[in-house]
Amino acid sequence: MHHFIPIGIGAGLVSALLTATVIQGSAIALLLYLLAPIPILVAALGWDHRAGLVGAVVGGLALAVALEPVSGLGFALASGLPAWWLAYLALLGRPAPDGTTEWYPLGRLLAWIASVAALTFVAAAAVPDFDYALYQERVREATAALFAAEPSLSGAEGVDPDALATTIAELAPVFAAQGFTVILVLYVWLGAKIVQISGRLARPWPDIPSTLMPREAVFAFLGAVLVANLVGGFVGVFAAALTGAFVMAFALQGLAAIHDVSRGRPGRGFLLFGTYLLILFSQGLILIAMLLFGIADSAFRLRRRWFSGGPPTIVRKPPKE
Repeated sequence: MHHFIPIGIGAGLVSALLTATVIQGSAIALLLYLLAPIPILVAALGWDHRAGLVGAVVGGLALAVALEPVSGLGFALASGLPAWWLAYLALLGRPAPDGTTEWYPLGRLLAWIASVAALTFVAAAAVPDFDYALYQERVREATAALFAAEPSLSGAEGVDPDALATTIAELAPVFAAQGFTVILVLYVWLGAKIVQISGRLARPWPDIPSTLMPREAVFAFLGAVLVANLVGGFVGVFAAALTGAFVMAFALQGLAAIHDVSRGRPGRGFLLFGTYLLILFSQGLILIAMLLFGIADSAFRLRRRWFSGGPPTIVRKPPKE
């Protein structure tokens, strides 16, 4: 038996168990549920990406048998397979002529995280019935129920709650994918950090502040905005989710740029503290500024134009066997 198979089986069963705890409905159960992809990420990053694939399949099968087939399918599409794919990309490397290894760029990995976040939302929305009309009704009813529970959320007097619920339901993919993007970034970082501490991470720890998505990410973002406004059905839902995911990805890149360009400069600690303080209390305004800078940075390479040097390419010798 290949060494990665038992590791993958164990990771898949642990992930399935963490996922199944959500049926208890407690706060601790919800926390454990949110940690479900971590074992698959750790297995894939620490042993072999195939261990993560085995874990995704085993976890899905375990939940399908223990709960219901829809639960297994939902786990595989929204949790297991995304974790495996991102770990696979993180460990991609190619030999350079000088004998070093060029690892998959963090910027491209961030773009993939945004794409996977959008796909994850669509998978969660479409399973089990793949009925767009039913999906619309579910989201709209959930939004209307929220307003019924908290009337203050419906805004000023005279606003039609039904119309407002419909509008917010249309924006649900945008906001949900933004959250999924942050969560996936945290998953990958935490999984890689755990494996690095154990000494099994094949890839040297990358320079996170230098993260820079390629120009293609800008085109993908603009295309998603266009499709979201022109196409309906689940294609439009995916485009809206991709729009929200890239909004958050570019904002995170803008935040990374602040860390990058402030290195070695006086008052860096105060600047970073002030930035995070603004994120907490500016009601998202600072995120808009970081979003715009992130887009411009990918499109025009602003850091290379305005600041000395540019995002370093992390190239290291491959680990010894």
